[in-house]
Amino acid sequence: MLLSQIKKLHTVTTTYASTLRQCVETSNLRKATAIHAKLIKTSKVDSDSLFIHNHLVNAYVKCGDVWNGLQVFDEMPEKNVVSWTVIIAGFVQKGFPTEAVSVFTDMHRSNVRPNEFTFVSLLHACSSTERLDLTCAFQVYALIIRLGFMSNVYLVNAFLTALIRHCRLDEAMNVFDGCFEKDTVSWNAMFDGFLKFSCDGMPRFWCRMTSEGIKPDEFTFATVLTGMAELSNLEMGLQVHALVVKSGHGRERCVGNALVDMYLKSQRLSDGFRAFDEISMKDVCSWTQMAAGCLNSGKPVEALKVFDEMRRTGVKPNKFTLATGINACANLASLYEGEKIQGLMVKLGDEVDVCVNNALLDMYAKCGCMDGALRVFRSMGERSVVSWTTMIMGYAQNGLCDNALEIFEAMRLENAEPNYITFICVLYACSQGGCIEKGLRYFSCMRSEYGIDPGEDHYACVVSLLGRAGRIKEAEELVLGMPFKAGAVVWQTLLGACRMHGDVETAKRAAENALAVDENDPSTYVLLSNTFADFENWNGVGKVREWIENRDIKKIPGSSWLQINKDRSNV
Repeated sequence: MLLSQIKKLHTVTTTYASTLRQCVETSNLRKATAIHAKLIKTSKVDSDSLFIHNHLVNAYVKCGDVWNGLQVFDEMPEKNVVSWTVIIAGFVQKGFPTEAVSVFTDMHRSNVRPNEFTFVSLLHACSSTERLDLTCAFQVYALIIRLGFMSNVYLVNAFLTALIRHCRLDEAMNVFDGCFEKDTVSWNAMFDGFLKFSCDGMPRFWCRMTSEGIKPDEFTFATVLTGMAELSNLEMGLQVHALVVKSGHGRERCVGNALVDMYLKSQRLSDGFRAFDEISMKDVCSWTQMAAGCLNSGKPVEALKVFDEMRRTGVKPNKFTLATGINACANLASLYEGEKIQGLMVKLGDEVDVCVNNALLDMYAKCGCMDGALRVFRSMGERSVVSWTTMIMGYAQNGLCDNALEIFEAMRLENAEPNYITFICVLYACSQGGCIEKGLRYFSCMRSEYGIDPGEDHYACVVSLLGRAGRIKEAEELVLGMPFKAGAVVWQTLLGACRMHGDVETAKRAAENALAVDENDPSTYVLLSNTFADFENWNGVGKVREWIENRDIKKIPGSSWLQINKDRSNV
């Protein structure tokens, strides 16, 4: 009779445990809660059963309700290592690493011996947040050694991850060198550390791995290729690619994306396309980086083709894809294509990120449609300094300098902080619009109101501002009084103003100073030659042409440009 009751009880308990496991597999919290309620009410199952309680805690934790799991755990009259480990792992998985360590402290005080699963969860807790300092990880690892778990490769890997999470690559290297067991995950953890903190050490570590006969997996290849891209080490990258092909990992997405990234950063667009075509299941990152690579290589038409092909395959673009597509339209000054992408954004219905809106502002400005730019600008719930600056420059480039300065004044009224580039655009607008006094006032307030020291670009704009107004002497005095040595751009700007107003003597001095900075810059020679030609000084023109021929200087196509941080932008 008693044996029959025990068997029946065991069957019922096993049934409940099996049902709770199904709740975990299907993430069915409601059903797990219902089973808990039934367990409390029924007298058929021993409510004090350690076995069933562990399953119940596990069900709550795995279904996302770690706090009800903790309540069941706290009410348990008896706990074993499984009970403690389940609740610790639950806290870690749900993003409560500090609470996980606190529970472990209680476990340690209760004299319950942890197992390897407990330690893995603890080390993951130490690596998942900066709120726990590295002392915690070292204490846990010391206990691992004391309890004889140091040969467990899973624990070694978790400790390596914790060390690298806390930027301790040297300590991680010492642990790696001293551990008895290593697997591919161990090597991958170290490669991840090298990628984050010391890319220069990656090639040597890669050679060490291959010389020891360790077989890389897809994550190894992806990390190493990313490192080679960061180092611009195409030679070793090609060697790694050869091994990728040999091992059959080339079609895997993470490896393919890393290969594409490496080739694009090495300016090898065709190789990037070949690696891209090999990827079997392309994701939005694959498509976006390929489109961005085309754009960065000066091929906006190709970038739009990649964008269109992605849409045909049904992959949904993200904010970076959209921004890349819009930037390609801006480069082509294609309002039609840009508005098509904007229409797609409306159709997708997602909240538009500020960087995408900024790309739209730039696209409309470069297409000469400032009304469209203003509509987007007014609709933006969030504006960054880039938003304001793009509008200012857009108006200035389209000859609407008063509008540009109105935007700047609105920016100041809203207490939006202008930056270095904003002031270049503002001063450029003042120069183009002939707003001399405003320009000088803005130039003065850079340092006094915003703490921004004027750079060469700002001085060039003010020289242009004064030069256009015929105030050549003031412009030259400004250049000579700069707190640092004027570069070629500033002197060339003065030279251009001299040509405009027929000041040949100042033009000669400006040219001499520009050539002293860079005697191979063709812009100076062209400006000086044109200045001489304007006054029919053909001897001067002949001398300049002789200099150009003797120095084998290539004449650049005519254009107007504004130099920002040594990057010349055609305007």
